[in-house]
Amino acid sequence: MSKLTVFFEDPFWVGVFEQCDNGFLETCRVIFGSEPKDYEVYDFVLKHYYHLKFSRPIKVQKEVVKKINPKRLQRKIKKLESSEGVSTKAQEVMRLEREANKIERKKISKERKELEKDEEFLRKQQKKKRKKKGH
Repeated sequence: MSKLTVFFEDPFWVGVFEQCDNGFLETCRVIFGSEPKDYEVYDFVLKHYYHLKFSRPIKVQKEVVKKINPKRLQRKIKKLESSEGVSTKAQEVMRLEREANKIERKKISKERKELEKDEEFLRKQQKKKRKKKGH
């Protein structure tokens, strides 16, 4: 099951794709810029959906579905339509993905700095050897 929520997040319009399969939730955030028309969103989904990079799958609890009174269901739907934003599960998945990416970036940055430090040390050692030889 896939779901797309488009909302305004100052200063841009943002779309959040939620994909739920076998109890695992994956999300992807897309920035549209100006307010997209329905046909633009539809065209985007058709052309770019399979190229989207979704977050790592997170296990979610299945909610027990009970039969709901039709009037209550209508009120619930109206409330969901009027509310802005994304489901809290999707927000949680995106937050976890950002944290994982942050840790990964820090790790790569640390490795790069250590490599540069080692290269600088070797350059200094070679310079010392050249000086000692009288060059």
